[in-house]
Amino acid sequence: MSITSANAIVMIGIPALFPVPQQLQGFAADDIFDVDAIDSAEVMMGVDGIQSAGFVFVPIRQNIVLQADSPSAGIFDTWWSFQQQIKDVFFANGNVILKPLATKWTLTKGALVSYKPIPDAKRVLQPRRFTISWQSVQPQAG
Repeated sequence: MSITSANAIVMIGIPALFPVPQQLQGFAADDIFDVDAIDSAEVMMGVDGIQSAGFVFVPIRQNIVLQADSPSAGIFDTWWSFQQQIKDVFFANGNVILKPLATKWTLTKGALVSYKPIPDAKRVLQPRRFTISWQSVQPQAG
């Protein structure tokens, strides 16, 4: 089996708005999603050259890129609009399935932290990028 991203499945559920998880569709041609690297430990170097380290929790940021005409952009539009109306945050949960890797990731307690309200208008309308900060991302074989 190849390692194509064409069969990636990304599901997002926002219990207050979309209690049934929605499968995202209409990804950008060259950029479906990416996840920022995280610092898995907090480290400090002492003046005497001895390093100390400790565990800290860190959020995990996922950037999702959708074509300008993606039907799934409406999920993010609704999410952002309702947060603006009530001046509070709705959390999401999700899953990412990458069939070539036979792995599924469970995404927990995500906050919409970056929202592009309108696509850039160039020769053709450009993709929109949305960023979710997840509390937890856990892999599972399967």
